[in-house]
Amino acid sequence: MDQLTAQTIPALFNRFAAVFAEQKEALIALDGKVGDSDLGLTMAKGFAAADAALAGLDDATIETQLKTAGAAIARAAPSTMGTLMATGFMRGSAAAKDCDALGTAELARFWTAFYEGCAQRGRAKVGDKTVLDVLHPIAETMTQQADAGADLPTALSAAHARAVVALEDSKDLIAQHGKAAAFQDKTRGIQDAGSTVAVILIQTMAQFVAGDATAAN
Repeated sequence: MDQLTAQTIPALFNRFAAVFAEQKEALIALDGKVGDSDLGLTMAKGFAAADAALAGLDDATIETQLKTAGAAIARAAPSTMGTLMATGFMRGSAAAKDCDALGTAELARFWTAFYEGCAQRGRAKVGDKTVLDVLHPIAETMTQQADAGADLPTALSAAHARAVVALEDSKDLIAQHGKAAAFQDKTRGIQDAGSTVAVILIQTMAQFVAGDATAAN
């Protein structure tokens, strides 16, 4: 598909919910290395709530849908990562104001707002070994793709590819926030759980737009 619309966004969140349900145990195991082991449950609960909230909307605008999804995640998963995801979608909803559809340019603005919202709410920066280390490359790549006039499947595929590389690169960083920060040098070489969530988000969106029913790995 060339764009996301108010008719397709509920289906996208249904896919998010299914993927995070599938990835729950893997995220729990990953988060347990230097975290609280609750990330998988947080994401599964948060996106299940967002899916349910959107299913109950009738004729809502894209802005309203994204804002509703963010609010549902905030209520269902009031943890650090749940709050960041909620903030991302709510800030992204403002970037989608008055949009009848989200193509490459609109989603570039969405991902930029998502990243900036998470950075401000989390009071973190790129290099701190957080979700920002993947969200920033996603936003940057989407903006570059929009400037190049790329269609949406191409742009999201490029953003996903960049996210995978960013996740791998971030392994060498030392965690500066949350429980992981207490482990300092021991976090070097360990895949960041929050950044993994960002990869899952962009991969799932890319697959959805491409019409690929395969879940994120």
